[in-house]
Amino acid sequence: MIFNYEYYYLDLFVIFGLSLFLLALGFCGVFVLRSNLIITLISLEVVLFTVNLNFIVFSAFLDDLLGQIFALLVLSVAAAESSIGLALLVAMFRVRGIISIDYLNTLKG
Repeated sequence: MIFNYEYYYLDLFVIFGLSLFLLALGFCGVFVLRSNLIITLISLEVVLFTVNLNFIVFSAFLDDLLGQIFALLVLSVAAAESSIGLALLVAMFRVRGIISIDYLNTLKG
């Protein structure tokens, strides 16, 4: 059976378009909707998910394992970023009673 690569190119462009849409959505959440800390953290997670999606798809397309290893590295960084962000969120809610980026400077020691 002869393997036809034309379908993989179509899937690659579809997934690349999806990743561009997710990246734009994540950047919109980070830079436009800056008033809420939870939305900012979720938008950063969407951006990191998009990077992981690109790493895994291009790793499978190029038949290389390095992209999947980088995806695991980015996943661990995203978990650390999420835990630190949620710790800041809990600390800010205890101090101020409100979750807003505008009052983030009140946590200075």
